[in-house]
Amino acid sequence: MLSIQKKMSNAFFALLSLPATAMGFALSVQISALSWILSEVYHLDISQIGIVWAAGPIAGIIAQPIVGAVSDNLWFMGGRRRPWILLGGILTAMMLLALPNLGIIQQVFGASGSEGLLAIAITVALTLDLSINVSFNPTRSLIADCTPKDQRAKGYTWMQTVSGTFGVLAYLIAVTWGNIVLIYVGVAIAILFTVIPMFFIEEPRQLASEDEQVKVKTSIKDINEALLPLYGFLLYGIYVIVAKLFGLEDHSHIDLGFCTLSVVELTCVVIQLISIVVVVSNMTKTKENTNEFQKILLAHSFTWWGVQTMNIYMFFYVSTVIKDLNPASMQAVNSWAFLVRDLVGAILPVLVLNKIAKRKGMTMTHTNAILLMALGYAAIYFFGSNITIFFISLAIVGIGWASLVSLPFAIMSEKVDQTKMGLYMGIFNLSVVLPQLVASFKMGEVVNAAADKSIIFAICAICLAISGVLWFSVKNDK
Repeated sequence: MLSIQKKMSNAFFALLSLPATAMGFALSVQISALSWILSEVYHLDISQIGIVWAAGPIAGIIAQPIVGAVSDNLWFMGGRRRPWILLGGILTAMMLLALPNLGIIQQVFGASGSEGLLAIAITVALTLDLSINVSFNPTRSLIADCTPKDQRAKGYTWMQTVSGTFGVLAYLIAVTWGNIVLIYVGVAIAILFTVIPMFFIEEPRQLASEDEQVKVKTSIKDINEALLPLYGFLLYGIYVIVAKLFGLEDHSHIDLGFCTLSVVELTCVVIQLISIVVVVSNMTKTKENTNEFQKILLAHSFTWWGVQTMNIYMFFYVSTVIKDLNPASMQAVNSWAFLVRDLVGAILPVLVLNKIAKRKGMTMTHTNAILLMALGYAAIYFFGSNITIFFISLAIVGIGWASLVSLPFAIMSEKVDQTKMGLYMGIFNLSVVLPQLVASFKMGEVVNAAADKSIIFAICAICLAISGVLWFSVKNDK
């Protein structure tokens, strides 16, 4: 074991953050380049791009809990997380390399026309997101495995500072040299940052202290109980998968005034509303830690509904709402937008959020950051056509982003069985990927139908406001 790991020095926290940084950088490449390359280079429309973005979350629903559960109980190549991190890093690099070469892949397989290109794009996006998901769970679980509880918040805020710094680098590369160069840099980082650290980080054989090592089997009932706050999202996810794979879409229309829903979609909304009431009030009388985990999933899911709506459709807002932009400047503004958000997200975690969390508690710190994020989104909705206000508002959004990609992992990790961290990290990820399906499909329909693309940030603001209110129900441990 390296001395920096024994001492839990800052250098070790930086090293421990590199595998997650590789996956975060790959995700930044995906956010910055995927919608652009599909729209501007391969000429797919909004609905087709939504389908491509949905492919990844479908993979994540399956991959994350399975990989997490297996990695909890498998020791191979000197670690339980190491094999998955290496596999995911290599696959991620290969799929990033495929992104600018979809046309060549299409020719190799003889898939002609836009439908053939769409099929290739879905396959690459599916494999890319599956690769990121295969690695993201173990990279985050690795931090929990290798840090004591009193250093957990420091571990995850360091993760976000290092990862966020490289995220900023990603958008600077996109702005300076373009998305194609960014993709190739992403290939190198995905390989180097997942392979090299695995030679120096020593994973513990035991995931819990002697007092915590009593093996308690996790039953299907326990998993179902944990998933209760996501039932509405889960039903919608199943419906979307079945509808798209087998053409069994519900074409009924129920006009609610502000939007139109099918019977299935309305049923999902009702179930989700019931889940909110049941979880927040703990009507099922579940034990405290289980209920706290449920509340975290519930609040986190609404956060990502809003954030993913921005991630997927930002380019269409920039290209239609902000005034006096030509095609070249649209791409630049889109990249600068994510850069501003991620720059704030990189600076704040270690320098500010970790210190505030020690004084005020992690949950209260995160709740306030999420409410500020909602305020930033609302400002863009009302005043974002002015490019100066647009970027100032994105800096405010960055405060929430800094917290979102660091503190919830630390908060969640204290509420679950330490010996099943991979499994619960996988379940926790469902609060990200299931809302992304809503953003990819239903929000795609709403955005596509709206004459004013400002609706993107109205959706973001409402979702983040709901999330902030729900975070108030989570216990604030100092």
